[in-house]
Amino acid sequence: METLLGILKDDERDLIREVEDVRLALLDEDELLALHKRVRRARKKHTKNYRRKAAAGVIDEGARGAARPRHGKSAQRAEIFEEALSRVSDRLATVAKETAEALKAERLARAQSGHSTGPDSVGSDSDGVSSGQVSGRNTKAGTPRSQAASQAAGAQRQAKRDSK
Repeated sequence: METLLGILKDDERDLIREVEDVRLALLDEDELLALHKRVRRARKKHTKNYRRKAAAGVIDEGARGAARPRHGKSAQRAEIFEEALSRVSDRLATVAKETAEALKAERLARAQSGHSTGPDSVGSDSDGVSSGQVSGRNTKAGTPRSQAASQAAGAQRQAKRDSK
């Protein structure tokens, strides 16, 4: 892999160096997401460039297979970034899973200790009667949930019409 880095520009080499295991281990989930976006953008750029060059060569050569060997560096660049994206994706998945498990454990611990965020924990008077406040819910019209439900219902109605 080190020999292939010679075909990259300096800023591209710097991006590939950020994907080293030692450096990935230091990043949190948000930083990994930002790195993932940058590597994906670079991979897309090089893949697009390779495909365009190969497509232009198809007319001259008469076949895609015959046009491919002339663009070895383009294909290698795309492959380097494909591998880098894979490494970042794997690390991001691991960190996201760890974060989700930690959050789940925290919520379970809070629920078991009696500090739940459920409906009975907020807005109750000392005699156990609710003060009318609904906790954890946004009851206003136009919330994202109601908008999504409305959109789904519209899509179902349209699908029903289309199937007739």
